[in-house]
Amino acid sequence: MDKIVPMTRNNDFRRAYRRGKSQVSPLVVTYVLKNRLGVTRVGITTSKKVGNAVVRSRARRVIREAYRGLCPRVKPGYDLVFVARGRTPGAKSTQVQKHMEKQLLAAGLLPQGERPC
Repeated sequence: MDKIVPMTRNNDFRRAYRRGKSQVSPLVVTYVLKNRLGVTRVGITTSKKVGNAVVRSRARRVIREAYRGLCPRVKPGYDLVFVARGRTPGAKSTQVQKHMEKQLLAAGLLPQGERPC
């Protein structure tokens, strides 16, 4: 199983917000920015608007699990930032995965031949 490479530096997140392309859905916002590392890095954020610490942690877990299913198909060499929204903690990871898959297809990070699950 491939390990998800985390994005940890604030500077990298800020660059993704500023220069990256965003895709919005009711459950998750995705920022996509090409990097020169040859590996896809993933960052997950939740604002305090989402809820208390327990709720925000659940939102991050749901997003991480949703991405885990798509990870092998995603093109390498990009920074991805997933931002939780208000409805994310109450959603199942499969719902989030469907939204995420549409966003990554629109951004051109998933192969075109495959159709969404």
